[in-house]
Amino acid sequence: MMASTIPLHFNLKLWSNPHPNTHLDVIAVRPRRNRRSPTASFYSTQQQHHLLLRIFNPKSKSVHTVLTRVSSDGGGIVDAASQQSASVDRDTLNRNSPSLGDGYVSLFVRMLGLDNDPLDREQAIVALWKYSLGGKQYIDAIMQFRGCLNLTVNLLKSDSSSTCEAAAGLLREISSVNLYRESVAESGAIEEITGLLSRSCLTSEVKEQSICTLWNLSVDEKLRMKIANTDLLPLVIKSLEDEDIKVKEAAGGVLANLALSKSLHSIMVEAGVIPELAKLFRIDIEGSKVIKKEARNALLELAKDEYNRILIIEEGLVIVPMIGAAAYKALTPSLYSWPSLPDGSEIKRNSEAPSKYGASELLLGLNVDEKNAEIDEIKMNAVVGRTQQQFLARIGAIEVEDERKFQSESTSRRFTLLPWMDGVARLVLILGLEDELAISRAAESIADASINEHMQISFKEAGAVKHLVRLLHHNNDSVRLAATYALERLSVSNSVCQVIEAEGVICPLLNALKHSGTSEILMEKTLDILARILDPGKEMKSKFYDGPVNGSKKGLNAMGSPDATVPLDGNMDKIAVSRSAAGKTGNVSIKQTDVLIHRKDVADPAVIARLVEILKTPSLNLQRKASSILEFLTITEPCLDIILSVDIESGLEAVFGQKILDDTESDMDDQQPELHALKVEEAGLAISAASRLLTKLLDFEQFRQTINPARFTKLLRKTLRSHIPLHNKDWVAACLVKLSSLSGPSQDLDGPVNLEVTLYETVPRLVEQIKTSFSPEAQEAAVIELNRIISEGVVDSTRAVAAEGAIFPLVKVIEEGRGRAVEAALAILYNISMDSENHSAILAAGAVPALRRIVLSQGPQWMQALHLLRTLPT
Repeated sequence: MMASTIPLHFNLKLWSNPHPNTHLDVIAVRPRRNRRSPTASFYSTQQQHHLLLRIFNPKSKSVHTVLTRVSSDGGGIVDAASQQSASVDRDTLNRNSPSLGDGYVSLFVRMLGLDNDPLDREQAIVALWKYSLGGKQYIDAIMQFRGCLNLTVNLLKSDSSSTCEAAAGLLREISSVNLYRESVAESGAIEEITGLLSRSCLTSEVKEQSICTLWNLSVDEKLRMKIANTDLLPLVIKSLEDEDIKVKEAAGGVLANLALSKSLHSIMVEAGVIPELAKLFRIDIEGSKVIKKEARNALLELAKDEYNRILIIEEGLVIVPMIGAAAYKALTPSLYSWPSLPDGSEIKRNSEAPSKYGASELLLGLNVDEKNAEIDEIKMNAVVGRTQQQFLARIGAIEVEDERKFQSESTSRRFTLLPWMDGVARLVLILGLEDELAISRAAESIADASINEHMQISFKEAGAVKHLVRLLHHNNDSVRLAATYALERLSVSNSVCQVIEAEGVICPLLNALKHSGTSEILMEKTLDILARILDPGKEMKSKFYDGPVNGSKKGLNAMGSPDATVPLDGNMDKIAVSRSAAGKTGNVSIKQTDVLIHRKDVADPAVIARLVEILKTPSLNLQRKASSILEFLTITEPCLDIILSVDIESGLEAVFGQKILDDTESDMDDQQPELHALKVEEAGLAISAASRLLTKLLDFEQFRQTINPARFTKLLRKTLRSHIPLHNKDWVAACLVKLSSLSGPSQDLDGPVNLEVTLYETVPRLVEQIKTSFSPEAQEAAVIELNRIISEGVVDSTRAVAAEGAIFPLVKVIEEGRGRAVEAALAILYNISMDSENHSAILAAGAVPALRRIVLSQGPQWMQALHLLRTLPT
């Protein structure tokens, strides 16, 4: 996108003398202000005004006698020779230079001097501004005089609005010429305009000319950083709210040019430019075409950054690819079809036979009882959006105007912005076309726009899901990848995920999973969708509970799922996608049966073998998702023979044997801390999922007989001592305890497994609970449990407690806690104080004043507090 400049609003043609002006002499003598009489001053001012009107009046078609009178002491008049008036046609005017005007440019530049009267300076700058409107040759004539720019910039400080407007207007015209743009900036124009725009009272004309100057200067990439400073940028953004539409246009143009520099995006976003531009784009008033264009250009440039794109979508705008008007010609809507909602839900017929003249179809919905109608706003917007976009496509009105403007630019790089209702409908419309590139770009845009529950449900209601599932069977790899990516983002919503499953997505996803040539990125998105559909956590919830939640009449799976019904009472039946109603009566609907059949396809030996292979890959993300799907199979469809036949043990060993777990502190220092922390977190998630799978498999006797418990115990103990996040160690500890129970009934805390579970999982978890819990009861329970572990004499338990940073929160419990919690905290601190290395930390935590208060109060714990005080070096 090229940076925009402001078109000149005037095409001024000045009279050009065909003969050299040899008889006209102008004698300019600097007046002495202290000797100038009021009469002479008034007379001179009138002469100058007369001169300006005669020289720079664009309507003048003839040459009149020009009398210039410049007096230093009220005397001396210089007469110019009169010339015969002559008419000159327009072609002659365009070919000749403004020789008469050129003869007076020096005079008016001289009148800009700081020692001249403010009224003289005002008239001079107005004359030069009007003169510059003639075009580049007139601007060149002005720029021949050194110091003209500095004097013009100085006039921006004037208290006169007309002076400021003319000065800013002249700078605007000069900056429109590439040759002089840098000179304008070097003269201090940007700084003076900043001060000018900071004034509380400023006319719209002055604002317009000033911001238009910035618009021209912002074309130069080197000058954009100066404009995007902390003082000026907020003033430009504030100008977007101005009542004058021309001021808004200029401010939008400046921001559109600034957005062309990627380095300025963060500065602009922090200044709050996106909400203001989005508001400007959504306005629909007369004369707002330029404003909307500049706002769209700026937002599209900002949208090239992923974070900014999210902010734009949150403002209710959707980024839509431009695919060319010709692509929409392939749209062939059916001439007759029974009315339905965009998501495919059909309105049930009242009778099998249609009415004789089609009135039942034409008037469908006009007799709906509004009190019982439950179509929500998102469904209604989906209907309106689909109707509007289909109508525009049928009449060929989509992208027609834009295609004329960008005929030379490839459509694969162009985007536009639409309000979310129209944008969602447009993207779904493109999914139904034949152009493969257009389809893949629309699917990618759907994925990018699915940033929250509202957008995900909007696409579901608009009918995107059935199109995307259909595209998974497409023979083009890029189309399949884009459709999978879109479905993955939509499946984040639980209600949309149920609809995706009901549309039969599992079979094509399993086919992609089994295919050996599937790319890693497609494999990752495929596993994402399958892991959300086949989530073992959701499956367990559905087995034990499917009733109302918090008094709601709807169950866990009712809201927004394909089970839901949308009744329209009256003379119409219900709009239904219902399978839940049938399920409540004990019958299983067709869709429920299809879902069960599709889920059984996951137990295919080829699928399970592929999942085990994924466990052996180095991708931590894929390992986690494969473990989750395999766990789902152990809960819903026990197929242990298949799992054992594909050597699940080696897959689990690969997950538990992550190389990152062997990194020492020196190895961590050699890597980037943020990158290493991210890898450790991903490893923790993968290991946690694999530990959960192993724990479930240990319930089966056949599996326990085939594995080597000692091997897994060694791997899990090493994992427990690693630096993975604490919350990922829960299932590791549970799995270790379960493995240790297989070797014997010993429950001794000093056993190697139980000891490590205590030191590396239980103690850190309890300390974390003391630090972060907002519940006094939970905090008290954690302190009491921690005291029990230490009092039972677990080896190295006090050292582990101190190493986890428990001293400061325990002192806080002593100060703010109650009863049993204070007693347990005093006991833990007393055991910790037996190691003199911990004394400094206890003192730094402020334990001494708290202990003295307890002793002096003679409370129940005063003896414990006294013993602890005696151990400290006080």
